[in-house]
Amino acid sequence: MTRAYLPLLLTLSALWGASYLFIKVAVDEIEPAAMIELRLILAGAVLLAFLVARMGRREAIAALRATGRGGVILGVVNGAIPFTLIAWGEKYVDSGIAAIANASVPIFVALLAIRFSPGERVTGTRLAGVLLGLAGVGVLAGFHPEGGWWAVAGTLAVVVASFSYACANLFTQHRFSTTPPLVTATSAVIWGAVVLLPLSLFQIPDQVPSAKALGSVAALGILGTAVASIILYRMLTTFGSSRTTLVTYLLPPFALFYGVTLLDERLTANALLGLVLILGGVALGAGLSLTRGSRDALAAPQRP
Repeated sequence: MTRAYLPLLLTLSALWGASYLFIKVAVDEIEPAAMIELRLILAGAVLLAFLVARMGRREAIAALRATGRGGVILGVVNGAIPFTLIAWGEKYVDSGIAAIANASVPIFVALLAIRFSPGERVTGTRLAGVLLGLAGVGVLAGFHPEGGWWAVAGTLAVVVASFSYACANLFTQHRFSTTPPLVTATSAVIWGAVVLLPLSLFQIPDQVPSAKALGSVAALGILGTAVASIILYRMLTTFGSSRTTLVTYLLPPFALFYGVTLLDERLTANALLGLVLILGGVALGAGLSLTRGSRDALAAPQRP
């Protein structure tokens, strides 16, 4: 099992890193809400089939029903909102920039843990780490000479998505700590599709998108969401959340590599500086001095 750790970690990082690439390609022809709706439908179908294969039809349906109202909330804050915001943001920023901005999730988890865990204190190394990570967000949002204010807005949209993911991580730890991750992921995807459907109907393309755009959405839903969730489920159950969280550090470099080599995106100084500051902040302080519940929430990697 130990031998499988590195291949699974690299595969998950590669798939999630490629998600920003798929979004960037698809959003040129398909508006964010419509694209994410297709993504969620495809991912939901695959995850539901996998869940039924593992648990049986009755048990799978019962497990999904048991998520109740919490499943709906998770579908909103862990799917519909952040997925759509990231897709909208990538209309105006490079895929690599979006990946770096999205790496700030653990910083927001740490900040939210202070509010919802009265015993938390932001002092010393942890304070330095959080401030360092926030400085990295500021570098990304405030120094983008090529894209102007729309690029700033796009970056901030991804940052808001990161905040939504952080809320989802803490909510999952509070509400679904004993629920198998695969059940919560499947429930969130299905409910995300249901909630987003009305908005997506207003963004249906006037003409059939190209095969490249549709293929990117298919890859995003099947590989970047469904298959990646299955790999994440295996890693969490086999190796634990702490070892799995290393994907947080590997995902942005993969996304940058794809963007530079496949989309001809420029590797700018502010992107590299933002990457160093955000990941440095995560490593230095975001995961220190947290309660066990907050650690688990922080260590839960988040798909883009």
